[in-house]
Amino acid sequence: MSGLQKQMSASDSKTLMSRKSFCGSNSNMNQLFRPEFGSTQSLANHERLWHLMQNYLPSDKKSIQEQIVNHVEFSLARTRFDFHQVHCYQAVSHSIRDRLIESFNDTQLYFHEQDCKRVYYLSIEFLIGRCLQNAVGNLGLQDAYTEAVQELGYKLEDLYDEEVDPALGNGGLGRLAACFLDSLATLNYPAFGYGIRYSYGIFKQLIQNGQQVEAPDYWLEKGNPWEIERLDVQYPVKFYGRVVKRHENGQEKSLWEAGETIVARAYDTPIPGYMTFNTISLRLWRSVPANEFDFTSFNEGDYFKSLEAREKAEYITSVLYPNDSSYAGKELRLKQEYLLVSATLQDIIRRFKKVRRDWSLLPEKVAIQLNDTHPSLAILELLRILIDIEGMTHANAWEIISKTFGYTNHTVLPEALEKWGVDLLGSLLPRHLEIIYYVNMIFLSKVSAKFPGDAHKLSALSLIEEGPVKKIRMANLSIIGSHMVNGVARIHSDLLKTDLFKDHYEMRPKKFINITNGVAPRRWLRSCNQQLAQLYDEWLGTDEWVLNMDMLKTLEDKCEDQLALIQFMKVKRNNKLRLIKWVRQYCNVEVNADTLFDIQVKRIHEYKRQFMNILYIIYRYLLLKDTPTEGRKKFAPRTVFFGGKAAPGYLNAKRIIKLINAVAEVVNHDLDTNHYLKVVFLPNYNVSSAEIIIPASDISQHISTAGTEASGTSNMKFVMNGGIILGTWDGANIEIAEEVGLDNIFIFGARVEEVGKLIDNMKNSDPYQYIQKPLWNVIQAIRSGIFGHDHHGLLDSITNRNDFYLVGHDFYHYAQAQIKIDQLYQDKIQWAKKAFYNSIRSGKFSSDRTIHEYAEKIWNIKPIVVPQPTANKQDRFKIQK
Repeated sequence: MSGLQKQMSASDSKTLMSRKSFCGSNSNMNQLFRPEFGSTQSLANHERLWHLMQNYLPSDKKSIQEQIVNHVEFSLARTRFDFHQVHCYQAVSHSIRDRLIESFNDTQLYFHEQDCKRVYYLSIEFLIGRCLQNAVGNLGLQDAYTEAVQELGYKLEDLYDEEVDPALGNGGLGRLAACFLDSLATLNYPAFGYGIRYSYGIFKQLIQNGQQVEAPDYWLEKGNPWEIERLDVQYPVKFYGRVVKRHENGQEKSLWEAGETIVARAYDTPIPGYMTFNTISLRLWRSVPANEFDFTSFNEGDYFKSLEAREKAEYITSVLYPNDSSYAGKELRLKQEYLLVSATLQDIIRRFKKVRRDWSLLPEKVAIQLNDTHPSLAILELLRILIDIEGMTHANAWEIISKTFGYTNHTVLPEALEKWGVDLLGSLLPRHLEIIYYVNMIFLSKVSAKFPGDAHKLSALSLIEEGPVKKIRMANLSIIGSHMVNGVARIHSDLLKTDLFKDHYEMRPKKFINITNGVAPRRWLRSCNQQLAQLYDEWLGTDEWVLNMDMLKTLEDKCEDQLALIQFMKVKRNNKLRLIKWVRQYCNVEVNADTLFDIQVKRIHEYKRQFMNILYIIYRYLLLKDTPTEGRKKFAPRTVFFGGKAAPGYLNAKRIIKLINAVAEVVNHDLDTNHYLKVVFLPNYNVSSAEIIIPASDISQHISTAGTEASGTSNMKFVMNGGIILGTWDGANIEIAEEVGLDNIFIFGARVEEVGKLIDNMKNSDPYQYIQKPLWNVIQAIRSGIFGHDHHGLLDSITNRNDFYLVGHDFYHYAQAQIKIDQLYQDKIQWAKKAFYNSIRSGKFSSDRTIHEYAEKIWNIKPIVVPQPTANKQDRFKIQK
């Protein structure tokens, strides 16, 4: 039995695990727990406390059951007469959390004792997914808990489904951040994740009459057994007010007098590593009022005003990505971002100051990574702290900052780069606006020195975008305030240098590097595709491939082993049956497991081209209708799945969802063709549904217009689970193709170097000549009303010289690639070879490799392995080879 924490034998169940060996002698522990007053009595109290805390929770079946029942009775206040499945889930989660807290506390103490450099990963999103299954797997306790729970009358797998997805993110940005935390913990890097504890997610997606309807996503409705509320970790966060100038010792000093102060309260979620004792934390901030209750207003009878401050404060962290189409929405979004960085920096500085040292050592002990521009205000906030509070000169403060921050860019679309209006930022954060202008003045003087007389460079590199509404370019701030800037796929990083940030690259070329994204194989293969993982365990004779995915390459000989391929495809079929059950429950559609499962699940956006996909489905449907029954054999029976949310204000994205469902309504009820083609829209796509959807795929579509997708990570997950990609030469598709070979991926469409010229041609062409006949036939079918009469606005996006994502140009090549897919799927053995080969060649796309590169190229941090506690008879944490 492998894994980190082994189930204790019955004979050892009464031998509690000693924690004393963790940090060596008691004297070391006394130093860690050294009381401020240093009295003999205090030392004795700490020694007594440590003696009482020194034992670990045992993990034999009886002990686990006792801990679960204790939580049922004492944490949930339930009895044996009202103990239901949801309560079992909560009690089991609390018992697992207890174990995580043990290792988290010891991990933090050891990091403190070692005085090691830590990385702080700041992200506005963290899509961590469900925690129970991941934690049980990483702790190696699945067998023990399965048996313990079963004897209590429940199945562990059913308890997994009781957990609600934490609504802390929207897409790839947040899921990537979660994978990085998993890898940081697994690889023993000292790290913290920092984000916001949103009460509501972006929204819960419902489909009514074929259209997206947004409903509140209150994921905390039944509580969250995984989080630890830190009432002792709270920081003031200021807004508004004015900047007062004072003169001290002949120098002018700036003092920010805030007009409003709220409090950021910390909530920790322990993140366990796999097959390691290290457990790190995702620390999320919730906004609460500085003053809970206005008693004066209450006494005067103004009951609403007495609660106004509380509601106003709590509203800041209520909703992920509030609608920013209004000034109030923009202000709320900016408040969220500043709350994240202000509270986080106060926390980092508190930890840094635990040991007395000079500020110049900050970059040697702290690395801060900005996950896109949302946390970029951290650069200004740290500069304000160092200058205004610590009394440092601008030059010294900037040197520290430029060595501390790293910036990851996630977009190549200029319109997606974050900008804030000068008036808005100046109103909310007046001192920070002053600092921006000062930083910009100094930086532009350096630009002038390097590029004398170059007005274009000054304009492009300035932090201030001139225009009717002056704006702050947060990407420019992130670049100049960081010592390294990385893209997330090779083509993306190249485009940053040659296009998006060309002038910055010419200014500081050594600052720009590439680190290709990755995904955590613990969740995205071992957990979500357990049968395939077990097959790999059996073939390799070990489960250590989860920590070294390149080990799977040694299975290449299985590509010629027909029995192995049959086993592999049996796993695929079982995963399809699991998805069919989910679709039956949530979509009320019957699907045939013997059809090709064609899946496109991601945020709905025009550049991701779900529109082209549904246009092709109409094309395929019309072909089927026009083809005699005998001739239909050339079409591989296919079920096409879509999933993803459209931003509430994104009209065309919503129109795409409506068209997909309208087509599904017609196609699925056509008895003449529906055994050849079905369409399913999967509502409310999230992490837990992705874990069911991804392992079931035969084909996954990643068809963004070349040069628009920074990387993508779902493509990596699909390949890792034995899927084949239909995609463009964009993002990480390119590097996947290099790993698996062009024979094992379907690539089509214009290349990035062609896109600009093709768009110019499109603008200057007659639409009837630009759009080829097969696509015109589809457009005419839509206009005829077969699929309803409300799709004209969507069609206008490609027919009136507006086809900026080249749907018209790439459609023919896309249809040709689909023919090749049909042909290959007829040969089940050849299909299995390619799918299996893709999976075993996906090792490069483990987030473990990605995090190693960040650690070496940007953060300059080393793994810190927490010593493994031992007991008299058994080493609980020994990894069995």
